[in-house]
Amino acid sequence: MPCERPHGERLGNGKDWQNRNMARLGMFGPPSEWPAQDLIAFSREFDQELVLQAYRCGVFPMALHATDFGNMGWWSPLRRGILLPDGLRVTRSLRKSARHYTTTIDQDFEAVLAGCADPRRPFGWIDEDIRRVYLELHRSGYVHSVETWDSSGRLVGGLYGISLGGLFAGESMFHDPELGRDASKVALLRLVQLLTDGHAQERVIDTQWLTPHLASLGVIEIDRNDYLELIEEALEVPEPAWPSVPERRRA
Repeated sequence: MPCERPHGERLGNGKDWQNRNMARLGMFGPPSEWPAQDLIAFSREFDQELVLQAYRCGVFPMALHATDFGNMGWWSPLRRGILLPDGLRVTRSLRKSARHYTTTIDQDFEAVLAGCADPRRPFGWIDEDIRRVYLELHRSGYVHSVETWDSSGRLVGGLYGISLGGLFAGESMFHDPELGRDASKVALLRLVQLLTDGHAQERVIDTQWLTPHLASLGVIEIDRNDYLELIEEALEVPEPAWPSVPERRRA
């Protein structure tokens, strides 16, 4: 698995929590040496290259607020939540809700990011560094969003994540609690429709952790090592057909 950074730097990990500098031993080191916990590393450095390489290693960033370990935490959960495209649980109620909305892809990424970063949401972690780097990654074509709109043209839900071959690493999703019932689920439905192509059996959606809400949609949990093996294969799969021009259609 390509977890080496070109200049050979490694992030501080659980074996040396006090070392804030990059050690020159490879970015995260071998997974066999990662600590037996979800948080495996921390850094003050944060840029596009580091984020993309992390996802290829099965690691994702989440800011460490109010800690002494650095600005950014790097996570690889011991138990990883994933959704296979053919595993999405679509209820009759969800199909009915979907008829009331319109979905788009990559039409308003910044608005989706803002919705996911709403400070009124509990356990917020999307800070200015996350905004800056993910906006850059969206402009570079690595980050994609799915938007859900109501009949009045208001954005009422959506999701975004990173696409690398057959891996879609979901970062966050949101819905307007007053106007967008099931709107985030409808966005997920649209994403799965996009990923359901000739390589659908080889694709995987990473949801980071499993929650009761995600479990109700068909998300399952696997061990860290199984996840790392899974994405090693998924990264070799061709990218899905992301629309080059935003296209509006019913979910």
